[in-house]
Amino acid sequence: MSDTQTTTREQGTPFNPAFDVVSHPDLFEGILRRRIFAFILDAIIIAIIWAIAFVVTLVLGVLTLGLAWLLIGILFPIVGLGYNALTVGGPNQSTIGMRTMGVKIKMWHGGTVTPLIGAFHALLFWLSLTIFFPILLWPLIDRQKRCLHDIFAGVVAVRNV
Repeated sequence: MSDTQTTTREQGTPFNPAFDVVSHPDLFEGILRRRIFAFILDAIIIAIIWAIAFVVTLVLGVLTLGLAWLLIGILFPIVGLGYNALTVGGPNQSTIGMRTMGVKIKMWHGGTVTPLIGAFHALLFWLSLTIFFPILLWPLIDRQKRCLHDIFAGVVAVRNV
């Protein structure tokens, strides 16, 4: 049986050795550091996109006699979730920051991430960042260096080797 085929553990649960830390330690080498720097790059990109969208909304607000200004409150979530949905849920399976740092997001079973999962993953991340920051410390004890929002979304971050 090849390394990428799904096998069964002794308990009978499905197991994909493609993302096993023991068999493929190179996929997880320095992944936390890479993800932190990728986040910083992505935060800068999202801030630029948000600023452009904000200015466009202000201009549209003048043209629509203030009606478009109602969109300002939902701009940030739409930009953040949309960015992740289109990049992580796209063909590259990574944001621009992740691509720069050599990180790729995959489903835990080896499949590709859909745009909906990408947006859900971003939503969980932003909630954990704003509501309960210590939850992001989970990768310090996880073998695959997954954050809890990764686990809940069913994804794993690996090096793009």
